[in-house]
Formats: sequence, structure tokens, C-alpha cells
Amino acid sequence: MNAVAKVEAKPSLIAMMAAQRNMDPEQFAKTVRATVMPANHTNEQFAALMLVASKYDLDPILKEIYAFPAKGGGIVPIVSIDGWLNLMNSHPSFDGLETEFTDDDQGNPISCTCRIYRKDRSKPIIVTEYLAECIRQTEPWKMKRRMLRHKAVIQCNRYAFGFSGIYDEDEGEKIAEMRDVTPMARPVPPKPPVPPSARQTSGPAEILENASGGTTEAIAEADADTADVIDDEIPEFDRETGEVVEGETEAVESEAEELTPSDMLTLLDDAMGTKTTETDILGLWNEHDLPARLAHVEKGEEFVAISMGIRNKHLKRVRAK
Repeated sequence: MNAVAKVEAKPSLIAMMAAQRNMDPEQFAKTVRATVMPANHTNEQFAALMLVASKYDLDPILKEIYAFPAKGGGIVPIVSIDGWLNLMNSHPSFDGLETEFTDDDQGNPISCTCRIYRKDRSKPIIVTEYLAECIRQTEPWKMKRRMLRHKAVIQCNRYAFGFSGIYDEDEGEKIAEMRDVTPMARPVPPKPPVPPSARQTSGPAEILENASGGTTEAIAEADADTADVIDDEIPEFDRETGEVVEGETEAVESEAEELTPSDMLTLLDDAMGTKTTETDILGLWNEHDLPARLAHVEKGEEFVAISMGIRNKHLKRVRAK
């Protein structure tokens, strides 16, 4: 009889970190997300911070490590001074440190030198940090000596023990402004193009009837008494360049360039159907600017007439309320 070996499921990283703190894994994750992660972070960014915290045995609940929001929506792992001291004191080779200030004639600090001793080295690791290169116009830096000492200890810590992938707050802010250091999400493949058979193939007359709910004659009759006034209220556009005087966006332009005239008219009708005031409808008309976009396509004049019919239909709708 063959024995079946039992394979025990390996506990998750969150479960192990929660167990070390006698916390429920779900509650631990919620607490960390609420206290040390930026808003709208992703699961991948949360996992990245937890991996770093686990690697260096830093406690996010105690704010020894936290996430700083990076440019583009990522995060940068930041280790507080308490975290750096924890890393240093828990390292088996650590054998003490010394700090020393150099002041100017008025007693103001110029620099701070840190010396860290290792049990396996004959000479100390020495790092000097200068106030002029480190000081920032923030509240903590009003305590110049304390902050400069922290800076020297942190940098010497890194040189002495080779800690990588973690930063102090000042470094983290600068890095966050330059790039996103979190892992990139797997790219989503583009959607397949719509087959030609599925695209709108109706002619201008059919589109007009479907979009406006009537025939060409019905559109001509719609709001005939105010047609001239409506046209006067439409914002101006440059017909030579096809650009709207106000309100045009690159997103609308790039999208419209990929659409057929039928698609443009359908989108216009759908969008105007959500508007409830004349101002909103005319603003949307100005934004889409179909007269300029359709003027040079085949049967352009007919499509322009359809777009104006759609506009008039929705203006009549909101006025009837």
C-alpha cells in the first residue's frame, strides 16, 4: 500500500507577520494599509512593502517602515530613525557607534561625523554629513543638530551593513519625485479591433432617422422657430484648423480621429441624451465640434446636417420640461 505524503500549506507572509504580533492576519493587513500605506495603493504595492519589512524584520505597526507615495502612483519604502536603530542594534556584528559635530565660530553646526564599529573589522566605518547639503525647509529640520545626527547615523548604517532598497524620509521624497520604484503591473493586452461587419454601415439618411427619432423633414420642423437663435449660441471654432476656440481636449481629438462619422454621431446622441440643460448640450456640441470634423469626409455636408439635427432634438427635449 502506497503511503500518501501530506504536504502542509506554507503560511502566508501576512499570516506569519501577524502571528509574531499576536494579531489576526486580516486585522493586521487592514491596520497596516490604514496607517502606513498611501491612499489608493495596489495589492502589489502592499505586498512589496511587506516583503521589505519582513526581509529586515521591521515593524510597520510601530512605524519603523512605511510607504511614501511616489510620482506616478507607486511607493517608496521609507525607514524611520527608529527602524534604522533597530537594524543597527540587531545586527550581530554591531559593536557600538560614536558621533561628533564640527561647529563654526558662532557655535552653529557645520557637519556631523558618525563612526560605527563592527566586531569583524579592525577599523570603524566613518561617514560625515554636512548641514548645508542636508538641511530642508521643513519643521523637523528646525532641530538642526538632532536631524543632522540622524542623517549621519543612517548613512553610516548603510555603509557599515550594506542595507539596500530602503531610504530615509528625505531620500525617499527625492526618489519619489523622480521615479516609481515599485514593481510594474503586468501589461494588459489590447482589445481586438471591432470587425468591419460589426461597425455602423448605415447611410446618412438612416442614421438621421435612428438618432433623431424621425425623418429629415421632422428634424427640419424641430424647433424651427428658434433655429437661428440656437446657431448664434454655438461657440465659435476655427474651420481652417478644425480646432475649437475653447474646451477642446487632446483626448477627445485622438479618440475622434479613430471613429467613423457614424460612430461620432452615435456618441454625440448618447452623450447629449444625458444632459438636462441647454447650456450642457451646447457645451457638449462645442466640445465634439462635428461640423469641423466631418466637413471634409465623404458626404460631409449630410453628416453635419445630421449632427445639427441631433443637437436640435435634444435642445427641444430639455426646453419641453
